[in-house]
Amino acid sequence: MKNFKNVIIGFGKAGRALAKFLSQHGEESVIIERDKAMYGGTCPNVGCAPSKTLIYAGHAKQSFAAAMAKKRQVCEVLHNGAYHGAADEPLVSVLDGVASFSSPTELTVTAEDGTITSVTGERFFINTGSTPIIPDIVKKSQKKSQNILTSTTAMELDELPQNLVIIGAGYIGLEFAGMFNSFGAKVTVLESSPVFLPNEDADISAAIFADLTNSGINLQLSANVEKISDTEVVASGKSYKADKILLAAGRKPNIEDLQLQNAGVQLENGYIKVTDTLQTTAPNIWAMGDVRGGPQFYYLSTDDFRIISNQLFGDKTRKLSDRTPVPYSIFITPPLSHVGLSEKSAQAQGVKYRLFKMPAAPIVRTKVAQDMRGMLKALVDPQTSEILGVTLYHVDSHEVINLITLAMQAKMPYTALRDRIYTHPTATEGLNDLFSNEVKVSLN
Repeated sequence: MKNFKNVIIGFGKAGRALAKFLSQHGEESVIIERDKAMYGGTCPNVGCAPSKTLIYAGHAKQSFAAAMAKKRQVCEVLHNGAYHGAADEPLVSVLDGVASFSSPTELTVTAEDGTITSVTGERFFINTGSTPIIPDIVKKSQKKSQNILTSTTAMELDELPQNLVIIGAGYIGLEFAGMFNSFGAKVTVLESSPVFLPNEDADISAAIFADLTNSGINLQLSANVEKISDTEVVASGKSYKADKILLAAGRKPNIEDLQLQNAGVQLENGYIKVTDTLQTTAPNIWAMGDVRGGPQFYYLSTDDFRIISNQLFGDKTRKLSDRTPVPYSIFITPPLSHVGLSEKSAQAQGVKYRLFKMPAAPIVRTKVAQDMRGMLKALVDPQTSEILGVTLYHVDSHEVINLITLAMQAKMPYTALRDRIYTHPTATEGLNDLFSNEVKVSLN
């Protein structure tokens, strides 16, 4: 039996940051991690860092082998840094194994060799992340196909697939489609929905669809997968040649082994239910990161840590409901970035707005980068002149969106961005033109 004041389940970003923070405040903690390869969590090992390394390598026209070698180097540095950043703290212990709750204050940890350790604690923090969803049709076909990939295993390939079929045209699927296409793979994306990127405005999704198609990616909508084998995928009666098949049908929380019912922790929509301060239905247990639901971004896990640390040692003012607006970027080429309301969501909510819109081509930075594709859209409150939301689909949009988010949080009028001096040639100076280019809309 081992006893700790703080027990952290999962070595993700929020968990390791919390362990280090607690140590610096004189409190002992243990991090329990089921997979040694996942020290640091999804992002540095199998998520953002490796995938973006490969995406940028594709842009630079590196060979697939060279790109994979660089990816492994980047991951090793980040993996080791994440581990030692927490484990080297004097009051932090690491215990390898699968954790399962026996009660709200005790759990068992089963090591790879079968050794079982009982761990008790005062506070528990669940940070177990998420995992790719395996569609039922794939489960039925698993024995027949040896070429099924997930977003994790796709980044461990030694050779570039010649014919890659991706099941799912969500953001993850499209990032991988663009990346593998840039290395020369023939990519087909099968999406069961008849609508492409349904959460985006129709003009934005249409532009992205056209650009991906023009780049050589075969996008098929209303394509319901019926059969998978080692050489093909059959969807809606059509056969698509495949030597590798990548599943991109979403993710689900890693909770199957936790035995949450023994701890009194309830779920909501399949994820751990939390309060505004990330406390679960058990008063001594919190949940952080992907496992608690909502958008699954590294930077939100980081802010989950800030909320909990503020509750434990701060003025207890930080909470989830204050976390608005939250931007996101999708690293297709060019990248898509968004914050706040889209035109579609504003109309659905009956929100009145002024619309500003322009193509990306006039921005000098797009000419310098030799990629003039894309467009910019902004919604502004007619009464206050504050920015309601912005969608950017152009070179470097992932950098520009952060400035817009800051302006929205500060409740600055759109004119503050319109009239600001920006360095040249940068994508940011496109805001001068965007907020000068109003488009008339019906405000019925």
